[in-house]
Amino acid sequence: MDASRANQCIGVFDSGLGGLTVVHRLMDELPAERIVYLGDCARVPYGTKSAQTVRTFAAQDAAFLMRHNPKLIVAACNTASAYALEHLRGHLPVPVIGVIRPGVRRALAASAGGPVGVIATEGTIASGAYQREFEAMSPGRTVLTGSCPLLVPIIEEGRSEDDPIVLAVLSDYLHALQRERPGVLVLGCTHYPLLAGAIGKLMGPHVELVDSGHAAALAVKTYLGEQDLTRGEGVSSLECFTTDNPQRFASVAERFLGRAVRAPQWVGTDELMCQTVEDS
Repeated sequence: MDASRANQCIGVFDSGLGGLTVVHRLMDELPAERIVYLGDCARVPYGTKSAQTVRTFAAQDAAFLMRHNPKLIVAACNTASAYALEHLRGHLPVPVIGVIRPGVRRALAASAGGPVGVIATEGTIASGAYQREFEAMSPGRTVLTGSCPLLVPIIEEGRSEDDPIVLAVLSDYLHALQRERPGVLVLGCTHYPLLAGAIGKLMGPHVELVDSGHAAALAVKTYLGEQDLTRGEGVSSLECFTTDNPQRFASVAERFLGRAVRAPQWVGTDELMCQTVEDS
């Protein structure tokens, strides 16, 4: 085992706070790891932006994380995974794990062979990334999709899953999928686990929910184990950066992470724009 590499951090980025649900799972599965997180809250959501804009933002986010000498980077954003993952892998000197492929694998393992559903942002659904992954792993599988553009900003506002506005929006977005009755529904956005209770009630007990972020955390655990890069001892740590208000980030982040966030630091988007992955 290369102890120096194993002791390097895991870098994680997302368009906002949703990626902290992935960090939560990473800290549960890998309790000795050091994690550096960047939440690009000033430019959230990525899901309504063009593919080129998402690729640009993701490259800037990854370049920032490279300054912290990570052993691996997690694109904890489904839209960035859809539009930018291959670009990042082609330009970064460290592995990059996204959330789409792990989520599809877990959905197929949980499925009895029938239709599967995916809810995600407009950008993720429009990219066709989930549809392509399902077709590659299970040709001919029926994939039912639903875009939910309002959910990310609603969740970032701090609204809970029993909020009447949240329930009304969810009811509208899930109506078609309720009729189709897929056996598995992938939560194709790392924000959505915060609404899993409400989504589960609306879809019914016959639908198993798959958290793509949790699946990604398990993929990271497997990869580090296979490469003998798991940090074997020590106390986990989390260093957070945000492109928007650090105080607000800290106050809302606890809902996503399940624990308090200590002193998040501000980084300006102008600083992010000074470097891209090609310079890393």
